[in-house]
Order: sequence, then C-alpha cells, then structure tokens
Amino acid sequence: MRHSCLILILGLILSGCTAMVRSLDTAINDANGPARIQASPNQERMDSVPPLDGPKITIAVYNFMDKTGQRKPADKIANLSSAVTQGSEVWVINALEEVGAGTWFTVVERVGLDNLIKERQLIRNTREVYEKELPNGPTPLKPMVFAGLILEGGIVGYDSNVAVGGAGARYLGIGLQDEYRIDTVTVVMRLVSVSTGKVLMSLATEKTIASYRQGADVFKFFDLGTKLVESEIGWSVNEPVNYAVRAAIEAGIIELIYEGERKKFWKFKKPFRETRE
Repeated sequence: MRHSCLILILGLILSGCTAMVRSLDTAINDANGPARIQASPNQERMDSVPPLDGPKITIAVYNFMDKTGQRKPADKIANLSSAVTQGSEVWVINALEEVGAGTWFTVVERVGLDNLIKERQLIRNTREVYEKELPNGPTPLKPMVFAGLILEGGIVGYDSNVAVGGAGARYLGIGLQDEYRIDTVTVVMRLVSVSTGKVLMSLATEKTIASYRQGADVFKFFDLGTKLVESEIGWSVNEPVNYAVRAAIEAGIIELIYEGERKKFWKFKKPFRETRE
C-alpha cells in the first residue's frame, strides 16, 4: 500500500514537473522569438467607430503624464520603478491616429516640439547659407500646422490590492494553493478648444489588472519516517500594466467621440450602425 501511494505521488510530481518544463520551454521560445507588433486591446471597437462627416480634426497632444507617483508593488524588497508607464502619450497619439480606421484625427507633433523647432531653425540657417544668391532669396519653410483641439489628461490612479483572495487545501502532506490579486488603473482625459480655452468634454476610464498564482507541494515521510518526498511546483500569470493603460486610453477616446456626437460637436457620416458595447 505504501509503495502504491509513493508511486502515485511520484507520478503526480513528475507530471507536474513535465507540465512546468513545457511551460518554461514555451516561455523561453516566446522570449527568443522575433519581435511582434502589439495588437490593440480594443481593436474591434476602434475599427467600428463610425467615420467623421467632414474633414479630419486637427488635434494636439502635449504631455499625458503619470500623476499617481506610485511604485511597483514588491514583496520584501524596495522597488523604485514606477508602477505605470511614463510614456502614455505614445498610446494616446496612436489611438487618435487609428480610431475609426484613421478617419477622425490629424495629430500634430507637440510632445517633441523643442526638437521640431530646432530642426526647422537648422533648415533655415542652411538655406540662408546656400540659397542666399537666389533671385528670391532662401526658400521659406511652410508654416507649422496648428491644432483646433488639445487632448490633455493623465494617469491619475493606480490602486493595488483592490481585491485579494485565494484558496488552499492540504491532505496527508499534499497541498494545493490558488491566489489572485486585482489592481486598477484610472485614466482621465479632457478635450479643450484652442480658440476659446473651454473644456468641451472630460471623462475618466478605469481598467482592472488581474494577477493569478497557483501552486502545489508535497511533503511526506514514508517507511516509518526514514524516507522523505518533498516537491513544489507553481506558476503565475500577471496582466501587463502597460496593456491595461493602453486599453483605458483607447476606451476613453472612443467614448469622447460618441460623447462629442451626442453634444453636436461633430456628426457621424450616415448611414452607420452603432456597435458599442
């Protein structure tokens, strides 16, 4: 009977280890594979936004900053890394360019405005040197495009351990554990009219971030305590925070478009079928 139990436990251990090795091999292969283009968390909703009835809206995005001041949660160690991305304006610009299959906004560069101005000055200086003998003088640069709207905002909340729980059981030295943790990230954005300075719309979006961990262990003596079997296996899955921030930003921009249509700031091209969730 003892040998049968030992064989059964060893079989369970080996099967668990085999699954873990396969998962590790898959993770290593993914890490060593080629770089992939990250898909949008809301690609279907982004594409289903009805097109704008009229020319594209010129919009500017300056800084879309992390206003939380939060650090990454860590167990037993100090972690000075920020909890959320410090470059969220990249996702804002990307969402504005892609929403409605690219039919809504023309985004003008403002995040790197200093670099843009310096480069234009270099062009002017170069033309003054090499084109000063031309009949009409140096070729003037075209004026920069100005925006009618500014999208402002930022990441205003990162709440960790909003919900924490789990379950476990142990019988005759064999234990199983299942744990989870829920965090949330909150994004606020507002649309401002350049001509009047008036805030046209403002809203907040929230996205949950789920983390799961499962494990199993065996600690058992055999043959009157002369033999010991001990083993542990486990795995965890953590939703990327950057992915959640991007999802919240895209959801906010989609809602801004529908809210603007309800407030008569713009119109959808007819006919269209609303497919929002």
